[in-house]
Amino acid sequence: MRQVEPPTKKAAAAAEDDEDDDIDLFGSDEEDDKEAVRLREERLRQYAEKKAKKPALVAKSSILLDVKPWDDETDMSQLEACVRSIQLDGLTWGGSKLVPVGYGIRKLQIQCVVEDDKVGTDLLEEEIIKFEEHVQSIDIAAFNKI
Repeated sequence: MRQVEPPTKKAAAAAEDDEDDDIDLFGSDEEDDKEAVRLREERLRQYAEKKAKKPALVAKSSILLDVKPWDDETDMSQLEACVRSIQLDGLTWGGSKLVPVGYGIRKLQIQCVVEDDKVGTDLLEEEIIKFEEHVQSIDIAAFNKI
């Protein structure tokens, strides 16, 4: 086996000095700087145009309402029809089901999606409470941001 001696420190340092002379790290070209500034300005303008075209994100919430009737003789299909008859800008009704409470009384659980800026929970509750002959009370069972 043949042994190879590592290069001496002086030879390695001389080789590095030669490489350093070829590259000027701190030098600058004014033409390159002007081109870089122009390119950056163009990209910023394109980004601003793209951002302006994008629609703003609309905050929405998913609400699960418990609508409780007065007694077991309340027509629940009529109650659901009354609740669904509420039409507001930014309100979308979802699925519903009847949940037993006790003593033959069932409550209506109904899902809706609202746009936060257009429909508030207070407004929604006030509209549902207007059906006094069917609705005893309303509770918000779940409220989730979408």
